[in-house]
Amino acid sequence: MSADQQRILARAAREVTAGQIVNLGIGLPTQLFHYLPDEMEVLVHSENGVLGCRPRHADEAPDWDLIDSGGAYIATRPGASVFDSAMSFAMIRRSRVDVTFMGAFEVDELGNLANWKIPGKFSPGIGGAMELAQKVKRLVILCSHNDKHGNPKILERCRLPLTAERCVSRIVTDKAVMDVTPQGLAVVDIAEGLSVSELREATEAELIVDKRRLGRF
Repeated sequence: MSADQQRILARAAREVTAGQIVNLGIGLPTQLFHYLPDEMEVLVHSENGVLGCRPRHADEAPDWDLIDSGGAYIATRPGASVFDSAMSFAMIRRSRVDVTFMGAFEVDELGNLANWKIPGKFSPGIGGAMELAQKVKRLVILCSHNDKHGNPKILERCRLPLTAERCVSRIVTDKAVMDVTPQGLAVVDIAEGLSVSELREATEAELIVDKRRLGRF
């Protein structure tokens, strides 16, 4: 895992509080498991029907019947429960999940999210992301600030097909932490060693920056 990804995950772990039901999306968010304190009481939800997931230890034999929504083998903590997908999505639709973490291809200043399809490339479908984005109490996006070509992923308006509209609460990238507000994207934290002008240059969306309250991570 890259240093930038580790920075994102370490900062994202601060978004989780004890007692929450948390959903971890496919990709980078699944690694958030490893950044949560062992003593923290958190129930991790997987939309395929598990509540109380935990990562499988390297020396632990896989249970072939236990996978997460991305198909990775997982384990369960004491008190975990397993149920059908109808029950799992009922939890999502009734907003019983406190926070979900997802990756993104694009996010914009309105809080619109595009994370399921790039035209011309294969996609298995929108999956549970659409429901999670619309119904979970809080959606936190974990992604690189720019794509592999250096193009901004934090945009004025998304260009790719949307997963859901006006759904994102907070964005955590390797360069900044930003909140979606009625006034626009408000910068909460900025990466150590990065200037505000450099952050603006790397971002298409307009940013609201109050230097008096700006944190570092």
